Amino acid sequence: MTAFDLFVIGGGSGGVRAARIAARNGARVGLAEQDRIGGTCVIRGCVPKKLMAFAARFRDEFEDSVAFGWSPAEHGFDWRALSDSLDREVDRLNAAYRRGLESAGVTIFPGRAVIDGPGQVRLVGTDSRFEAKNILIATGSHPNVVRDLPGLERAITSEAMFRLDTLPDRILVVGAGFVAIEFASIMAGFGVATTLLHRGGEILRTFDNDIRAEMHSAMERRGIEIILEDQLKVIDKGPARLLARTEAGRSIAADQVLLAIGRSPNTRGIGLEEVGVDIDPDGAVRVDGHSQSSVPGIYAIGDVTNRINLTPVAIREGHSLADHLFAGATTMVDHRNVPHAVFGIPEIGTVGLTEETARDQYPALDIFQTSFPSMRHQFAGRDENVLLKLIVDADTDRLLGCHILGSNAAELVQLVAIAVRMGATKGDLDATMALHPTVAEELVTMREPKKRYRRAAAE
Repeated sequence: MTAFDLFVIGGGSGGVRAARIAARNGARVGLAEQDRIGGTCVIRGCVPKKLMAFAARFRDEFEDSVAFGWSPAEHGFDWRALSDSLDREVDRLNAAYRRGLESAGVTIFPGRAVIDGPGQVRLVGTDSRFEAKNILIATGSHPNVVRDLPGLERAITSEAMFRLDTLPDRILVVGAGFVAIEFASIMAGFGVATTLLHRGGEILRTFDNDIRAEMHSAMERRGIEIILEDQLKVIDKGPARLLARTEAGRSIAADQVLLAIGRSPNTRGIGLEEVGVDIDPDGAVRVDGHSQSSVPGIYAIGDVTNRINLTPVAIREGHSLADHLFAGATTMVDHRNVPHAVFGIPEIGTVGLTEETARDQYPALDIFQTSFPSMRHQFAGRDENVLLKLIVDADTDRLLGCHILGSNAAELVQLVAIAVRMGATKGDLDATMALHPTVAEELVTMREPKKRYRRAAAE
């Protein structure tokens, strides 16, 4: 029986990084993946979705160009051409990931692997069994569906959005998180009549309230219909289109109904319960600071742990684990101040605490905030604002959070995240020379707080 120092179940970004670094650290590593190497992000998630977001923004580019002296022209959009280009890029990335593993000396096994006992891994449907001193679960997550929803078979999830044969004329997006907002923005950018349905009171539940409200307004200005505090009841087959009926009695006609209502960890059928791995009520593997499960020698990283479900976090966790196991590193991954982005139209970038969370944790806050049209949009006459917001601890002047809505917001926040991580103060921003003319200069020129919050002393 072949023996490995580390056997990785799952070939997504986190599992690939862990396998590659472990192998470069001298470990004998095996990796099993039942689909293509690259996982959700590369194959059916954030990478092709952001490329679609780029494509969806060109309509604005063409319209705005006229104000800058370009002659108006007819521009057609070919969904099939975009889909083919996305397939080629995904194939390229899949091949690059595979080459990286092979060059590091990782043995790749196509197929589904399960834990077959302590230190034992088996490839399902084969006679292949392996001994593994350490086993890493990096199986990611899957889109949620409402299994008892009448007409569920007529709906699709985010993974099917990359396999549509034709672009729908009308789409209903159910949900209000990252994926829902991004696909609603993308479809509207392609000229699809888009409706977003959400059972809650506002979109993007975990984001700063001002960002949520401004994004809501921006989406409606782009023609997206947003329905709140209602939920899907049934999906019927109408004479020409699907007919989605809601609890509040609405009937929404659509060619496609996209369920974007979150994701759940892929922990079933791997053999985790059989060997005693502790699984939380949401189906995630419980792990410690070094990503070890309740069973020594079995580890888990990425979405399957449901800590922060972002690709860079999974990559960092995988790298850290490989260095911990095979290079003697003791540093744990710091999950604080992780930057987030929503690649909608407009874009959102955020890092650190929201105003609402900061109010619960700090007795005194200064909130610096401004909203304005960018130079480009002002000149082109586009009705779109930038929103910049800084959350500052009034007692220490330390920057606690930064929230940006507007073009290239994610690029800006990645840099601001460095300052937040280093403990920069509002004074540090004030002392930084502005770069003019830019949107980002407002981050270092806001002087007067828009709001001051002071918690009353306990009596």
